[in-house]
Amino acid sequence: MDNTGSTTDEGDDGGEDVRSGRDETTEERADRRWTELLQELRVAQTGVQILFGFLLAVVFQPRFTTLSETDRGIYVVTVLLGSATAAALIGPVSYHRLLTGRHLKPETVVWASRLTLFGLVLLFCTMCSALLLIMRVALHNTLALWLVGGMALWSFVCWFVFPAWALVRSSSSSPGADSDRGK
Repeated sequence: MDNTGSTTDEGDDGGEDVRSGRDETTEERADRRWTELLQELRVAQTGVQILFGFLLAVVFQPRFTTLSETDRGIYVVTVLLGSATAAALIGPVSYHRLLTGRHLKPETVVWASRLTLFGLVLLFCTMCSALLLIMRVALHNTLALWLVGGMALWSFVCWFVFPAWALVRSSSSSPGADSDRGK
């Protein structure tokens, strides 16, 4: 608690404390943030698992042998990105399981949140790479690059720009208010 009787909410970057607007202990806040993070991970993990499963099956399709060397290279990169994405988005579960009972939940939530954000960046790259492969095979022309570029830009805006914009707007409109970042 700070000297006004309110709890403080430490940012995930270890920076200065800001008021949380919630009456919860550090452990309660960690429990809440962990629950929220798990809900977010369920959404991301499901998509990654489906995408990765389809990617693994591609190599066993008869048409795979007709792909150009470039397309095979894109495929290999996409599968590796998918694997790295799955690892990053499953990692927080392992992190939590290995540290359970060691009184490290606030730190666990911080690191799991960072790993999740990294997993989302990898998912962005995986999706762009998979889309590039599909568009190259389907269109056989440079329109594929333009379409992938447009979708990559749209995904980037939805996933990263809009949240950053909301964060900037909220911090400039209400100084000292907690954005509850890094759940």
